[in-house]
Amino acid sequence: MEIREDDLTGKEIANLLQEHLDDMHETSPPESAHALGLEALQSSDITLWSAWNDDVLLGCGALKELDSYSGEVKSMRTAKDHRGKGVASKILEHMIKEAQRRGYKVLNLETGSMVEFTPARTLYERYGFEYCGPFADYTEDPNSVFMTKKLVD
Repeated sequence: MEIREDDLTGKEIANLLQEHLDDMHETSPPESAHALGLEALQSSDITLWSAWNDDVLLGCGALKELDSYSGEVKSMRTAKDHRGKGVASKILEHMIKEAQRRGYKVLNLETGSMVEFTPARTLYERYGFEYCGPFADYTEDPNSVFMTKKLVD
């Protein structure tokens, strides 16, 4: 598996991100769907990495800079045919290391509270993320779960 920074110009990543958006809108009410589209992910404060096996896209994940000491995990997605193979773990490990390299002290995320998001919450718990209140511009929402991880140097 090769993880590389993605320039978001390929059709494979566009399709995976659209699948991600479609799923988020199927499981979450519009006001609770916080997934970012392709254009929003091209913001200068966001870096997206994609995981590949040769020319097959396995998944992706993005890191958004909130400020000089904290970041947010965004757009974590594993392609349906590659779930359960450790793709999300490898991408998350890559993003944690990058957050540490950037000098972030905290890494945050928002995910869904519904049963469909149980695998995501379990993954984040396994990597030391703890439940917390809303951060950045988020507000309390029964459809959202907020998590944070303190990073060590």
